[in-house]
Amino acid sequence: MKTLRRPVIRRRAAAWRRPLLLALLLGLLGAAVVYTHYRRQINRYARRAYATWRSGHLTGLEKTPLLAGYSVHGIDVSAYQGRIDWSKVAEHQVRFAFIKASEGVTLRDPRFRRNWEQAHAAGIYRGAYHYFQPDYDGTRQANLFTRQVPLMPGDLPPVLDVEHPQFHDVHKMRKGIATWLRLVERHYGVRPILYSNYSFYRRYLAGHFDEYPLWLAHYEVDQPKLPRNKWIIWQHSDEAYVPGIKGTVDFNVFQGNFRRLLDLRIPPKPAAPAPH
Repeated sequence: MKTLRRPVIRRRAAAWRRPLLLALLLGLLGAAVVYTHYRRQINRYARRAYATWRSGHLTGLEKTPLLAGYSVHGIDVSAYQGRIDWSKVAEHQVRFAFIKASEGVTLRDPRFRRNWEQAHAAGIYRGAYHYFQPDYDGTRQANLFTRQVPLMPGDLPPVLDVEHPQFHDVHKMRKGIATWLRLVERHYGVRPILYSNYSFYRRYLAGHFDEYPLWLAHYEVDQPKLPRNKWIIWQHSDEAYVPGIKGTVDFNVFQGNFRRLLDLRIPPKPAAPAPH
């Protein structure tokens, strides 16, 4: 009787094996389709997970290659980057840096002063930015920034970072942005730069602030999807490594040569007329 049961067992195993293999193949096919469609996002998450895992072993000397096709490279930093060796940063062909100064109506970046002074001492052209909180008053946010940032001739224009995804009223947000830009331009005598990421800009800001230079964040693309005449700075990565910074940092390129970057700076104040 035992010998008669073996073919039955084999047939039952074969019957289970076929649907199992079919399910496995369908699963692999589905995973391949998902990966093909979302490969950039999946690769990005994988890189971030790897960077988090190895963060305890970083030396601050890691180096991401410069983006080909551009001659002027820069970074933007905040307290998140910790203590920065700006002289080492300058050796990596970083020509400009935007430094977080403030956020909302009360937050001052605790490392702004040190970063502001040491970037300048290292020969890096500096600018400052404010992280905009859409549900807070634009006037109070502008006042916080102007009290914090001593822009001088030779510095880059002030920047308003608008990307916070949570807000109650898009019209109120746009009104607050317009107020900040107007008051800060009046205070420093130079037109601010507007920063945003591609999807947020297209959805909420496009067509409303076209008179202001645009600094566009757009990752995992060979070139920004906006036409080149729409932006002046492209933040192409938020996971770059620059010697002098222990951990990741945002990497940017300026659209134009170094001379054009210098032309963007705040001009010297007109000389006072000579007394008669």
